[in-house]
Amino acid sequence: MSLGSRLKKERERRNWSQIYVAEKIGITNAVLSNYERNYRDPDTETLKKLALLYEVKTDYLLGITDNPTAAEKGNEFPTIIKDPELERWHKELPNCNEEDLRKLRQVWEIIKGNGDNE
Repeated sequence: MSLGSRLKKERERRNWSQIYVAEKIGITNAVLSNYERNYRDPDTETLKKLALLYEVKTDYLLGITDNPTAAEKGNEFPTIIKDPELERWHKELPNCNEEDLRKLRQVWEIIKGNGDNE
């Protein structure tokens, strides 16, 4: 099933009009119509907005998985963290902005470098 078909299916499943969805995510209904008819593809920000609005994974919209709400078995990273605070922090990482992730990487490189010298 194509991206456009999935977008249309999710919108119709909720009985929402194109105008309603377009207004919610800040585009015109003509643009949404072009997405649903596979004439155009949304940019990444618009794709994220659509996934959030429809409460589905972007992988589902893109056709990578047929499961709209969960990662496919085998593609999940197992959680081996025993400390609840570290586990909470680990789960929040995907929501960090790019600048924070760069800073975190710098700290990690320092830690790895120090660990290799011991």
